Amino acid sequence: MTRATTVRAVLAAAVLLVSVFITLTMSPRLGLDLQGGTRMVLQAKDSATVEADRETTDRTLEVLRQRIDSLGVAEPVLTRSGEDRIIVELPDVQDPRQAAAVIGRTAQLSFHEVLGAAPSGTDTAPETGEKRLILPDEQGTRLDLGPVRLSGAGVKDATAFFEAQQAAGWTVKLDFHKDAGKDWTKLTGEAACHPSGDERRRVAIVLDEKVISSPQVDPSVGCQAGLPSGGTQITGSFTAKEARDLALLIKGGALPVPVEIVEQRTVGPTLGAAAIDASAQAALIGAAATALFITFVYRLFGALAAVALAAYGVISYAALVGLGVTLTLPGLAGFVLAIGMAVDSNVLVFERAREECQDRPTRSLRSALTTGFQKAFSAVADSNITTLLAAGLLFFLGSGPVKGFGVTLAIGVIASMFSALVIARALTEIAAGSRFVSDYRGVNGIARPGSVRTWLTRKDPQLFRKPVQWLVISTVMVAVAVAGIVVRGVDLGVEFTGGRLVEYSTSRPVDVETARSTLADAGFGDAEITTAGDGDISVRTGKLDNDGEHALRTALATEGGETTKVRDELIGPSLGDELRRNALIALGVAVLVQLAYLAVRFRWTFAVGSVIAMVHDVMIVVGAFAWLGRPVDGIFLAALLTVIGYSVNDSVVVFDRVRELWAGNRKTPLATIARRAVLQTVPRTVNTGMGALFILVALAVLGGDSLADFALALLIGIVVGTWSSVFTAVPGALVLERTTTAPPPVPGKSSRRARAPRRDPLDNGARV
Repeated sequence: MTRATTVRAVLAAAVLLVSVFITLTMSPRLGLDLQGGTRMVLQAKDSATVEADRETTDRTLEVLRQRIDSLGVAEPVLTRSGEDRIIVELPDVQDPRQAAAVIGRTAQLSFHEVLGAAPSGTDTAPETGEKRLILPDEQGTRLDLGPVRLSGAGVKDATAFFEAQQAAGWTVKLDFHKDAGKDWTKLTGEAACHPSGDERRRVAIVLDEKVISSPQVDPSVGCQAGLPSGGTQITGSFTAKEARDLALLIKGGALPVPVEIVEQRTVGPTLGAAAIDASAQAALIGAAATALFITFVYRLFGALAAVALAAYGVISYAALVGLGVTLTLPGLAGFVLAIGMAVDSNVLVFERAREECQDRPTRSLRSALTTGFQKAFSAVADSNITTLLAAGLLFFLGSGPVKGFGVTLAIGVIASMFSALVIARALTEIAAGSRFVSDYRGVNGIARPGSVRTWLTRKDPQLFRKPVQWLVISTVMVAVAVAGIVVRGVDLGVEFTGGRLVEYSTSRPVDVETARSTLADAGFGDAEITTAGDGDISVRTGKLDNDGEHALRTALATEGGETTKVRDELIGPSLGDELRRNALIALGVAVLVQLAYLAVRFRWTFAVGSVIAMVHDVMIVVGAFAWLGRPVDGIFLAALLTVIGYSVNDSVVVFDRVRELWAGNRKTPLATIARRAVLQTVPRTVNTGMGALFILVALAVLGGDSLADFALALLIGIVVGTWSSVFTAVPGALVLERTTTAPPPVPGKSSRRARAPRRDPLDNGARV
């Protein structure tokens, strides 16, 4: 065993040990669509006096955090998204009406005079019997508060700073607007008339009926003199964080920014549990089928690749858990899909090793394997980079769960490269050093050509004599897809159109017509009623608030008995427009980024051919969904961008071989080179596609409605992408090469004299 192999084996063992440790000691962070709960996206709206900028949104977020804590929700998550949006995740909250009511209120900040300490049990004024405002202060002392003397709207600014000169420590400074400053001076002047230490010398600052601070007026302030509005300071034994939080609360209350719910998703825990179980089953069955397939094709080396595939699963899962990535339903599907795509690198290497054994039968197995890894590295790197580009677009241009899918896909790609180039290489190199494995060609799996390669060698089909014919076929396929988009239309999901989609499970079966009639009688005549998985009822409406959803569920319960909400998605019209715009931007950027990358790595004609194939695949997948009447939503967008990555991945492998063969045979016509390259890469394309298809079929059959459309889009995309990488990208590049490198004959001269001299095929940017 060589030193390099030893290093790879040690590195693989170390990474696996760490991954197993993380897997056994840490739990995954599940998204709300897997554990159940409600997710809201709030948008801070501009008001007449306040601009909803980043700082204002932060203040609003802190106020909302205090309110949600009062709901008693376990481990709520609040984060700012962009300049003016706040994401709120409430685990286990199935009825978001109470949370929405609390969230929707603007902050109520007020300043009160303190009438004294309130004895336990007293809450009414003895003179009038009216209800008194009695609230505990920061230490729990019950304070009897007078009426509101000053509202939070009067506060101009509140800042925390460290007062070193007077040894006051951390202090909060208040600034008031002009008229409010007079009220503040009067309030503190009245409080100053009471002796130092008296509760009545305090001023209570109340936010949402909670005393956040009740400072004493300084003894140096005289009766009726009061504090100036521009230099008021609240001192105390504050830490830096406490002072900043207090300033944030006061300032946030002083500048209340109305918030609007632009997105709301509620997922029942049963749906989340079912999705996890379905994905786990799909992963196990699909991975087992993939492992059996590559073992059948590549024998011993295929079995070792299957071991590396299992290691990949452990490593990628540990990376997700260790990095604290929130695992969502699309992310889970991405994790399962990446298992199928992880075999691609191994297949590329094994097929190159087979070619080496076929071209030079006398060379050693270890030498052939080493050469296979070396020659496959370029294609492996380029194909994985294109997939990472797609994952990056999903993360930066997607939203919510789609981002999670992008993160999961990126981690899967990186882990798969480590699995193939380190773990699988270490295992196969150790095996190749065995005399038994080297001598018995039927055992190792790469010393003999596979059945696909043997058949292609015998038939030697002449594929690209007339490349335009293949482009005509592809054009017809795109035309059929466009016809579906025009005739049937694209069923944009709620994410892109705005509205509400709610799925219910009923204790008694309810057919669609009965549900439609019942809801129409209840005033929901415009609702679209369809069936979901396992007899559930799916209701899609336009604008519908939480009270309306409750009334809708109540009406459905009259026919279906006990009605449980399984899924609830609400998207505001403004967010729907933005998501639709971002989807188009994502597709446009995907095309430009892939074109730029391929133009740098290959000839520009190859890049354009790959992009033509990519657009061809996108149009056919969208058209297929239009003909099938399936919804186009955020999950579909994730699948579509993955198809883009897969399509370019396939084209990269073919053009990488074209580049290699052309560099060694500069005088050979490009059409001949392209035919050889395609025939040499077809075994890899077939075997890789089969590995991904096993996973996707398992997802489509076992994943339920939530994953069926995702798997269907990818199934169509992989089949079409396999076709287009050979019969669209390559013919397109050949046609472009003809038009750019062969100028028309000069009139009056023979064709031999008129033909331009053949130029170096590696000019124009082609590089090995």
